[in-house]
Amino acid sequence: MPWPVPFPLRVWDLVDILVVTIIVYQVLMLIRGTRAVQLVSGLAVLFGVYVVSRWLGLYTLQWLLGYVGLVVPIALLILFQPELRRMLEQLGRGGVSLVGLSPHGLDREAAIRLINDVTRAARVLASRKIGALVVLERQVGLQDVIDTGIRVDAVVTVQLLINIFYPNTPLHDGALIVRGNRVAAAGCLLPLSERPGLARGMGTRHRAALGITEDTDAVAVVVSEETGTISLAQEGRVRRGLSEEELKVALLALAGPAPMRPGVFHVPRVPPLRVPAFWPWRKEA
Repeated sequence: MPWPVPFPLRVWDLVDILVVTIIVYQVLMLIRGTRAVQLVSGLAVLFGVYVVSRWLGLYTLQWLLGYVGLVVPIALLILFQPELRRMLEQLGRGGVSLVGLSPHGLDREAAIRLINDVTRAARVLASRKIGALVVLERQVGLQDVIDTGIRVDAVVTVQLLINIFYPNTPLHDGALIVRGNRVAAAGCLLPLSERPGLARGMGTRHRAALGITEDTDAVAVVVSEETGTISLAQEGRVRRGLSEEELKVALLALAGPAPMRPGVFHVPRVPPLRVPAFWPWRKEA
């Protein structure tokens, strides 16, 4: 016996559902990989608390959340301004993209290879006093930061990192963003930390590293151009004067499911990378 249909289903109803589905999908693709994901999660938590308060009869909490809901539409326009602007620009160009970002989670072995490449490149750059700023994306997406730079989309290697930060090259100035095991973009602009009382000797690179780690859960590796020291910024704090092994241990602790101390986890020694000179054929010219 066929199920009774409460209302007649027209072709235009299917078109309506399809259009709404595409719009919702495009909105999700626009906020995916950006900090807006955490904002949406926070709004979902508030909505869940509101539903529970109505079910349990918590009238005071329900009244408070009801007033919060009045300002949510205005707050969404302010918080999602970059995403809304990107969506309107995409529509203005005459099309939408149906391809989302690919997942970039790494297993333990791939994370170790990435960390080895980053730390070895940092050592080589520090030995030559070449400034560098490498930002490793974690849970909070950095798509809005990536859009400020030049797209690279290449697998992270020691040679690539050294080549990008070599002085007077087009991409040496700015931050390099690593997503997964790939260089997403270079020459990116980062927000500078406005926190008062920063230590002396912290230049623009260190302030930018602190700024991005204050706003997100990213990790930034900084090589000073003046002193050749290696620093690691995380959660708005910076550790300076690290060696290659100390930097490797700190990054490996972040790559695993649980923090690891240097005395507990054994880090295998990697043979040093020999870089005799940059572009040696220039000496022959």
